[in-house]
Amino acid sequence: MKKILVTRRLLRSCEDKAETNFKAILNSNDELYSQKKIIELSNGCDGILSSLTEKLDSDTINKLPESVKIISNFAVGFGNIDLDAAKKRGIAVTNTPDVLTDATAEIGVLLILGACRRASEGIESARQGGWKWSADYLIGKQLTGTKLGILGMGRIGQKIAKVAKSLGMIIHYHNRSKLNDEKEDGAIYHQNLRDLLEQSEVLSICCPASKETIDLINKDTIEYLPKGAIVTNIARGDIVDDDAMIDALNRRKVYAVGLDVYKNEPNLNSGYLNHKSAFILPHLGSATKETRTAMANLAIDNIVEFFDTGDCRNKVN
Repeated sequence: MKKILVTRRLLRSCEDKAETNFKAILNSNDELYSQKKIIELSNGCDGILSSLTEKLDSDTINKLPESVKIISNFAVGFGNIDLDAAKKRGIAVTNTPDVLTDATAEIGVLLILGACRRASEGIESARQGGWKWSADYLIGKQLTGTKLGILGMGRIGQKIAKVAKSLGMIIHYHNRSKLNDEKEDGAIYHQNLRDLLEQSEVLSICCPASKETIDLINKDTIEYLPKGAIVTNIARGDIVDDDAMIDALNRRKVYAVGLDVYKNEPNLNSGYLNHKSAFILPHLGSATKETRTAMANLAIDNIVEFFDTGDCRNKVN
């Protein structure tokens, strides 16, 4: 029986599945393992079931034992893993696509609503009690008739577009390639980023993290947005230059942000905490029982498929 290291605690049913298929080293305390400990615990293992919380950079991968042949990432993203280093070592890397589209898109819509309608301020006011109604009390931005720019029109972006359209928003998008008419569903395509941002009264960041998208939303590109735009991010924190975004909030160039992902999370930039107009969540994109179960089961199935066939349909390197 193959031996695997599971770096974070999974739902019980998923850990049972892992133990049925493998000799599994489980993380019963859900400890955040250091890179050194991952290397130590993977001794004698054939595979690693990792999560986004582990940084498997080239140095770490190069120190893994020769026995490790696959890293199955418990996420649709894989920015925490150096794919080139893994490939050079002959280690396959897999992810869990498709199964978290709906849950993540739901959070994407929540971020839009929360930022536009000043939900953080409203929650705080309600908790304090004694608020006084007036005609201009906590006036926010209405979605109906507002132009939504979607940066990255993959499965999640398309799902957000569908819901937003039902709320009366006008959909614009920028993608590596134009979608067909069915997937586009009336959305307006922009070939370059600047054109999209200039139309985006609300911007939803849904694009994959890559070397090309690090700090894609920065002090220069933020200036393309209409004054008073709203920016939301469900993709990866590395896509946004935090200092530039916080400066834009200070200047009121950006009216509000809705964020579920951050650089260096869970240690988000404290500048966001000083803004009432920042609607922030602790990376809840896939946080439903159904989705987390499906993700873990797929991560396990990826390892099973790899050792049964020598390959895996969800291999990313």
